Amino acid sequence: MATKEQVKNFINMIAPIAQEKALGRTKSSLPSVCIAQACCESAYGTSPKMVNANAVFGIKVGKSKTHFGTAWKDKAYSTKTKECYDGKTYVNIIDMFRAYGTIDEAVEDYYDMLASCSRYKGCINQTEPLICITAIKNGGYATSPTYVSTIMNIINTHHLTQYDSVVTGKHQTLKFGSRGADVTYLQQRLTAKGYGVGVIDGIFGAKTLEAVKSFQAESNLAVDGIVASKTWCSLC
Repeated sequence: MATKEQVKNFINMIAPIAQEKALGRTKSSLPSVCIAQACCESAYGTSPKMVNANAVFGIKVGKSKTHFGTAWKDKAYSTKTKECYDGKTYVNIIDMFRAYGTIDEAVEDYYDMLASCSRYKGCINQTEPLICITAIKNGGYATSPTYVSTIMNIINTHHLTQYDSVVTGKHQTLKFGSRGADVTYLQQRLTAKGYGVGVIDGIFGAKTLEAVKSFQAESNLAVDGIVASKTWCSLC
């Protein structure tokens, strides 16, 4: 079982990757669901075989070895897993799973798979995690009868919906002293546009405030240091 420190470190590692790979897609699922599934399936990054293969989702190779995008490079590993075909009894099987050069590739392949397969279309561009993960489960992603509740428990326990604003557009109004995932995203967007914020740490401090005001001034916005709807629209 993962320790509290391992759980925290894994989420801090996977969350920005999940956000980055979801950003800009016309067909995307929610980062909160992506993060929670990675937490569940890799035991918060403590499953040795999965970690060695950068395979945080346990996506099977499949008989057709389908390439949903370009992230998967045909690497694979064999391992035991449990499947539940009748809704109550688990059986042990051995199957081939996709391996990746980096976790970034694994996350990208995950999003590519959901966007490419018609059986997962119900999860695309949803704003509610429950609808999203239910569609993924019903599309055949997992056989466990408790999979949806397990993923939702992870999302709720760790407040993972805070990472969904990159695709839902539901950003918080931010100001000096704000903290959290939206501040991290704000800092990333400012940095990408050439406005230095110092360390990207999710804390709206003096350097972030200065960067926001500079951006607002050069974008003909009210220079108040508050990141509300108009500033968000210009940034994104």
